[in-house]
Amino acid sequence: MGCSTALPLPLSSTPSPPAQPANTNTSTYSSPLSPPILKPIKTPTVRSRLSNLCKQGQPHLARQLLDAIPKPTTVLWNTIIIGFICNNMPHEALFLYSQMKNSLLANKCDSYTYSSTLKACAETRNLKFGKAVHCHFIRCQSNPSRIVHNSLLNMYSMCLSSPDNEIVPCIESYYLKYDLVHKVFDTMHRRNVVAWNTLVAWYVKTEQYVEAVKQFKMMMKMGIKLSPLSFVNIFPALSKLGDPQNADGLYGMLLKLGSEYANDLFVVSSTIFMYSELGCLNMARKIFDCCSERNTEVWNTMIGAYVQNDCPVEGIGIFLEAIESEDAVLDDVTFLSALTAVSQLQLLRLAQQLHAFILKRLSVLPVIILNAVIVMYSRCNSVETSFKIFHRMLERDIVSWNTMVSAFVQNGLDDEGLMLVYEMQKQGFLTDSVTVTALLSSASNLGSKDIGTQVHAYLIRHGIQFEGMENYLIHMYAKSGLVRAAQMVFEKKFTHDRDQATWNAMIAGYTQNSLIEEAFVVFRQMLEQNVIPNAVTIVSIIPACNPMGRIDLGKQLHGFCVRHHLDQNVFVGTALVDMYSKSGSVTYAENVFIRTPDKTSVTCTTMILGYGQHGMSERALSLFHSMQESSIKPDAITLVAVMSACSYAGLVDEGLRIFESMEKAYNIKPSTEHYCCVADMLGRVGRVVEAYEFVTGLGEEGNVLEIWGSLLGACRIHKQFELGTVVAEKLLEMETVNGMTGYHVLLSNMYANEGKWEDVNKLRRQMREKGLRKEIGCSWIWIAGFMNSFVSWDRKPPQCGEIYGILKILAMEMKDAGYRACLASSVDGILEFIGIKGI
Repeated sequence: MGCSTALPLPLSSTPSPPAQPANTNTSTYSSPLSPPILKPIKTPTVRSRLSNLCKQGQPHLARQLLDAIPKPTTVLWNTIIIGFICNNMPHEALFLYSQMKNSLLANKCDSYTYSSTLKACAETRNLKFGKAVHCHFIRCQSNPSRIVHNSLLNMYSMCLSSPDNEIVPCIESYYLKYDLVHKVFDTMHRRNVVAWNTLVAWYVKTEQYVEAVKQFKMMMKMGIKLSPLSFVNIFPALSKLGDPQNADGLYGMLLKLGSEYANDLFVVSSTIFMYSELGCLNMARKIFDCCSERNTEVWNTMIGAYVQNDCPVEGIGIFLEAIESEDAVLDDVTFLSALTAVSQLQLLRLAQQLHAFILKRLSVLPVIILNAVIVMYSRCNSVETSFKIFHRMLERDIVSWNTMVSAFVQNGLDDEGLMLVYEMQKQGFLTDSVTVTALLSSASNLGSKDIGTQVHAYLIRHGIQFEGMENYLIHMYAKSGLVRAAQMVFEKKFTHDRDQATWNAMIAGYTQNSLIEEAFVVFRQMLEQNVIPNAVTIVSIIPACNPMGRIDLGKQLHGFCVRHHLDQNVFVGTALVDMYSKSGSVTYAENVFIRTPDKTSVTCTTMILGYGQHGMSERALSLFHSMQESSIKPDAITLVAVMSACSYAGLVDEGLRIFESMEKAYNIKPSTEHYCCVADMLGRVGRVVEAYEFVTGLGEEGNVLEIWGSLLGACRIHKQFELGTVVAEKLLEMETVNGMTGYHVLLSNMYANEGKWEDVNKLRRQMREKGLRKEIGCSWIWIAGFMNSFVSWDRKPPQCGEIYGILKILAMEMKDAGYRACLASSVDGILEFIGIKGI
C-alpha cells in the first residue's frame, strides 16, 4: 500500500539501460541497397523468450532455460526473478537471488535486482532476508537509486507490521520498529511521493493515526505532489480518529485536484469507506450516487457501509441496484455483504430467495459463501436448514465447523453442538479459540460443571490463550454454580490487567449466585481501580439491590447512571424499572420507563409486570395496547406478563381474548407459561371446573407440573375438594424429585379443611419417608442501616414481644371484622400460638 505494486523492470524484449549500452539493439546497414547486417547478439532473443515464458505462467521452464545458459547476464537473472514474483512465487524469487549471489556475477547485481528481491521479501514478510539484501547493496552500491530506497522502505513497512516479526515484546518492540522504518526514510536524500506514501501507510498500519496525519501534512508542506494513493492511505487514519472535519477538508482538496483524483475508483471506494466508518452514511451515499463509473469494489463498499452501520434494508437496496446494473460484476464479497444484511433482518423468506439467487449465479459455491449461508439461516431461526447445508458440503474448513457449532449453541441446541465438536475432532480438525468459546457458552447454558472444567483443562494442556478467555471462564463457572472457581480465575488475573469485561463478569457471577455482598465488594474495588463502570456493569449490579431490600442503593446507582449519561441506555433503563418495581416503588419505575428512549419489548414487558404485581391491571393493559401503536412487537413473555396482570385483577374475559388471539394476531404459539396463566385466571374467579376442562383438553401439552399445581391451588381456595382430590392424584402420578413439597403441603391442608385427618397423617408420613421438607418462608426489611429478616414462628428478633403483640391486635381486629380464616392463614392458630407462648 505504501508504494506502487508495479515492478521496476517490465517483462519485455527491451533490455534494461544499466545492463546494455544504448545502441545494443540497433541494426546496422552497409548501404541503402544492401540487406542489413545484424550483429550476432543473442541476449535480447534469449531474454525475450524468458520473458514470454514468464508471461505465460511458466517461470519454471524459463528457469530451466536460464540454467542452460553458460554465463547468464544480470538482465537475464533479473528477468527470471521478476517472473517468479509476477507469478506469485516470491519464495522461488528469493532462492534464485541467493543462487545469483553465489554465482560469479555476485558483484553485478543492479538496482532492479535489489528492488525486485526486496519486493519478494515484502511479500513473504521475510525480515531476516530483507536485512541481508539491505546489507548487500550497502556494500555493493555507493549511491543506491531512489527506486531501491523506496523498495527498502516498503519491505521494512510490510515486514515489521507482520505479527510474525515481533523482535522484542511490548513498548521496546514498538520503538524499535518505528526507528527502522523512519531511519530508512531519513537516509533518503531524495524522497518522492512513493516514499511519503509508504511512511504514511506504515503509521496507519501500526495504528499511529495522529503521526500519520502529521506526516501527511508535512508532505504537503514540503511541496510533494499528492497522488490518488496519498488520499487512500490517509483516509483510514481520519476515520479511526473520528475526525469528520478534517475528512471533509481533505475530500474538498481531492475535488479541487480534478477528475483524475476524484473519479479514481480506488479513491472513491476509500472515501465511501471513510465516511461510513465515521457514521456519515448520507455523505457516503452522496459520493456513491455522484460516481459516474462504478466497479465491483465501489458497489461492495457501499453495500458493506450500510451493513456495518446496521442499515440492512438500505444495503439490500444497493445490492438489488447492483444486480440490475451493467457495470457491476457480483463477486464473493458482494454476496457475503448481502448474506450479512439478510442475517441482520432475520427474514427467512428473504434468506431463501437470496440463497436461490446465489445458486443460480454460481455453479459452485465457495466454502466462504456456504459458511455465510449457514450463519444466515441460523440467525433466521432455521438451524435445521443450516445443518442440511453443512451436511451437504463437499469441502469444509475449520470456519465451517465452528460456524455450525456456534449456530447450534446460539439456538439452544447445546448437546448437538457438543456432539459436533466431537465429530470435528474425529475428522482431524484442531480446536481453536472460536471452538472453545462455543464450548464454554454451551457449558454455561447447560450449567454443566463437567463440560466446563474439561474445556478449561483442555485450554491449559494445549496452552491456548485468546483475548477475553478469562471472562468466558468466569461466566461459565458462575453459571455452573462454581462461583469460587470463577473467583479463582478472576483473582489470578492481575488487578491492572482486568478490563471492564472481566470486572463485569465477576460482578454478574456473584449476583446470579445470590452472593450480594461479594458483588458490591467487587463493584467498589472496580471503582477504586479507576475502572469506569459501563452499561453492562450497571445491568449486572442493579439486580443485587432487590434481594437486599436496599432501594437506597438502587437510587445511588440510578444517580450514578444519570451523572455518567448511562440512564439513556435501554438496558440500564429496563434494569432500573425492574429494580424499582420489585422494591415496591412503582411510581419511580414508571418515571424511569417514560424517560427511557428507544424502548424495546423487554422494557415494556418489565413495566407491564410491575403494573400487574401492584394490582394496576388497567395500566398494564393500556401499555400493552400502546405497544402495537408504537410498532413494538410483543413477544411470548409480554403475553405472559399481560395475562398475569389480567389474572391478578380478575379480568378473565380480557385475558382469554388475548390468549385466543396469540397465534393469529402475534404469530406466537402458546407455551406452558401461557396455559398456566389461563388455568390460574379461571381458577382465581371460581371457574374451577372450566379450568379443569381446559387443562385436560390440552392433552400431552397439559401434563406439566405447574399447570396442575395452579389448578390444585384453585381447588383449595374455592373448596372444590372432590375435584382437588382428582387433581392431586394427577400431580402424584407426575411426581418428580423437585418442586413437589409445596403440592404435598397444599393437599395436606385440603384434607385438614375437610377433617380427613387419616389422609393428612398418611400424606405427612409419605413426606417424611421421602425426605420432603417445605422451605420456610422468609421476609426482610432494611431499617437504619440494618437488615431485619423474619421467618414463620420466629423467636429470634430482639423485638419479638412487640411484634407478636401487634400481630395479636391485628388478628383480633380481623376476627371482629368477620374474617373467616382458612387453615392456610389461620387467625385462630395465631391467637393460640400467642396464648401458649404467653405473649
